[in-house]
Amino acid sequence: MISTESVLESGDQPCIRLEPLKNTHLPGKTTPTGGSRAAFMDSIPKVTANGVHDIEDRILRITGYYGYNPGYSSHRREDGSESHTETPGSETSGESRSYQTCTNTALKVLGGLLLVLCVSSSWVGTTQVVKLTFQSFSCPFFISWFSSNWNILFFPIYYSVHVVTTREKQTPIQKFRECSKHFGEDGMTLKLFVKRTAPFSILWTLTNYLYLLALKKLTATDVSALYCCHKAFVFLLSWIVLKDRFMGVRIVAAIMAITGIVMMAYADGFHGDSFVGVALAVGSASTSALYKVLFKMFLGSANLGEVAHFLSTMGFFNLIFISCVPLILYFTKVEHWGSLSSLPWGYLCGLAGLWLVFNILVHVGVVLTYPILISIGTLLSVPGNAAVDVLKHEVIFSVVRLTATCIICLGFLLLLLPEEWDSVTLRFLATIADKKSEEHAEELTESSVHTRSRSRANGTVSIPLA
Repeated sequence: MISTESVLESGDQPCIRLEPLKNTHLPGKTTPTGGSRAAFMDSIPKVTANGVHDIEDRILRITGYYGYNPGYSSHRREDGSESHTETPGSETSGESRSYQTCTNTALKVLGGLLLVLCVSSSWVGTTQVVKLTFQSFSCPFFISWFSSNWNILFFPIYYSVHVVTTREKQTPIQKFRECSKHFGEDGMTLKLFVKRTAPFSILWTLTNYLYLLALKKLTATDVSALYCCHKAFVFLLSWIVLKDRFMGVRIVAAIMAITGIVMMAYADGFHGDSFVGVALAVGSASTSALYKVLFKMFLGSANLGEVAHFLSTMGFFNLIFISCVPLILYFTKVEHWGSLSSLPWGYLCGLAGLWLVFNILVHVGVVLTYPILISIGTLLSVPGNAAVDVLKHEVIFSVVRLTATCIICLGFLLLLLPEEWDSVTLRFLATIADKKSEEHAEELTESSVHTRSRSRANGTVSIPLA
């Protein structure tokens, strides 16, 4: 043990001497017996084979270590080893949770990218198939009417997926009545059916019909770019009708869209088929914007079943009430079909199927995922159509058209900015500024410390000025 008697009795300089432990009897104290002796022996630190713990405990006691307890260091080391043995388990659980989080994030990102690609490819396919159909069958209203009839399949497809994915089994009639609550508490009546469905069905037909007419005058790239202006019209209508928040950047985007439209019309001198095609495409974008604003007013908080029900009722309305229009156009020889056997049913069914897939992805994607993904998919149809036009149809774009297309796409991207983008951007810039100021302060502190240390080494003290 560490001997202190010689230090106290002599006047020499204090020294510390290590001696082996001979006995456990303290001078001036009686030897404990019985339970006291057992307790006393328990309080004495255990000696290991090499005596390291015993020496360390004695040094801690002599030096007056705060909070010293016999065996503290050895117990601390043992506790540390125990805590160290528990660490791998906690790290494993933390790694598993982080792995699951990363996996879920990756799946969401991949699902979003897949949805964007599906929306873009279906819209590009629809536009290109329309161009191919016009080569042998130039009846745009009949094509629009035939494709709109396929909306009837919305609810059957939804019900089939619902039966497969859920355990609750309902008959189609029960599910149809459950999803028709957006028509009122009493469900869908003939009066409500006509009153609520007619405006949407007419806007739907006008949007598709004007889009097809524009494709007869312009290339697929120009029409798809001009159709992207509907996002700016949606903002303007929402700001006026729905009293949405005013955003200066979206006003700038709307101005850019109008500028692109004017440049597209100016590309051929404001005359001929180009100007008419631009007007038709802008009209299609306008009716589409009005349809979407009204859809938000009427079915803003609708679930997927109600959306499928509503689109199927639109298909029924189109089949029952708008079927007279193709007949009128046929008998007036505005659109001549010929015999039914001579119709290009392959192109018509392929076009209707692609259009149905696109509409399903748009309406279902808005309900289940983020609307911005649908918008990005629509925007990507512009470079997709441009690639097909250049590679297959050998279309040569003028500088004015390319500039107008880029301006419209840039305005479309500005419209995708969230409402709180300005405050988020300011907070981000403020965070960066704070980090830079902290780093600058740390650099100044380090430089001042180095300056003082060099001054002390030279025998002087320098006080840096603030």
